[in-house]
Amino acid sequence: MKILIIGTGYVGATTAMVFAEIGWQVTGLDIDAGKIERLKKGQLHFHEPGLEDLIAKHVQSGRLRFTTDKAAAIKEHDVIFLCVGTPSLPDGSADLRYVGQAAEDIGRLMKGYKLVVTKSTVPVGTQEQIKKWIEAAQQTAYPFDVASNPEFLREGKAVEDALHPDRIVIGTDSQRATEQLKKLYWSFSCPWIVTTPRTAELIKYASNSFLATKISYMNELARLCDELEVNVKEIAEGMGLDPRIGPSFLQAGLGYGGSCFPKDVSELVTTSRKHHVNLRILEGVTEVNRMQYAYLLDKVRSRLSGFAGKTVAVLGLAFKPDTDDIREAPALRIIDQLLLEQASVQLYDPIASLPGNAAYQAVKFCTSAEDALKGADAIILCTEWPEFAQLDWKKAKKLLKQPNLFDGRNMMDAKRLRALGYYYQGIGSGY
Repeated sequence: MKILIIGTGYVGATTAMVFAEIGWQVTGLDIDAGKIERLKKGQLHFHEPGLEDLIAKHVQSGRLRFTTDKAAAIKEHDVIFLCVGTPSLPDGSADLRYVGQAAEDIGRLMKGYKLVVTKSTVPVGTQEQIKKWIEAAQQTAYPFDVASNPEFLREGKAVEDALHPDRIVIGTDSQRATEQLKKLYWSFSCPWIVTTPRTAELIKYASNSFLATKISYMNELARLCDELEVNVKEIAEGMGLDPRIGPSFLQAGLGYGGSCFPKDVSELVTTSRKHHVNLRILEGVTEVNRMQYAYLLDKVRSRLSGFAGKTVAVLGLAFKPDTDDIREAPALRIIDQLLLEQASVQLYDPIASLPGNAAYQAVKFCTSAEDALKGADAIILCTEWPEFAQLDWKKAKKLLKQPNLFDGRNMMDAKRLRALGYYYQGIGSGY
């Protein structure tokens, strides 16, 4: 079988790499000629550790190629994975325009049986809608199947997750599709779940929403810890040793961001409302996350007696380390509010960059953490990049106007920094 991947973003590029790595012939299709030209050279258009080397390896071997030719690509491939974006609309629902366009292209251009597999995160019931889009676009009624096969990739760990998945979920009502997908994933020994398309689609949303719930729960608990003079990191350690809870996603901080959790929680809440069901817990999760950055900013504002005329160093822009993804990053909300309150902002991130719009022209984007600290009245640490922990904080103190450090990720050694003369404040640090 030859595999076509429609969409060469984060999910598409990673999916293409995986199938090439296990021995299949793979083609990536995208309408963005710039992306395709870079990928043909083995170069990624985003940052993901280890992925570019594997892409380059399989481009060189000829097992992985890229094209902008829709007609030829759809005609020549047996299995087609949809890996296009599904961003949030203003009402919180998923925007399916790119999924719909891809489905219509398949229907219009197919010349024989196709297995269409949705890898993009899509609302419950989308598999049924894709069938309708393909049928409506067909000029000849060729047979096809549509299956759901959600991805479970962590940004910054995508290669590890893709090559060593903890489960494979297949949603289909076709035995032929099930057999083909099992053949595609022949080398994986992880647990399999073969279920209905709707169940597979909901598993993805339910998984991400539960992880987001753990994060918001700890963030809300951290506020209580501050009042009770208890360290939330110790609470998390004690909780995480319970195997029913586990240690993952118990780190209090500025909240979640990125391309998955915010939009997936919003879509699940929107879906529930359409079906007259209130998911009050998830509504609360969203609200806690939306305002978590403001909780830390209140502490900074109080310490500085306001932001007007003050210089604030922001360390970290990406929503998490090992990625350049700034979608829904808490750092952006912090920067926006600092600028609104007339602070001067000096920003450093080792990988990520600010959006190129006029709103951020007032931000000084620095080439090192040390440059960002020069003359600052306060530091707000927004991303837990390892290099921030490794910084010479004794020497860095001399660069500051005031040694105030607000740790939005609870990554620093509070006792050490206080011993060096810093005013240190984390989230839920208890003092």
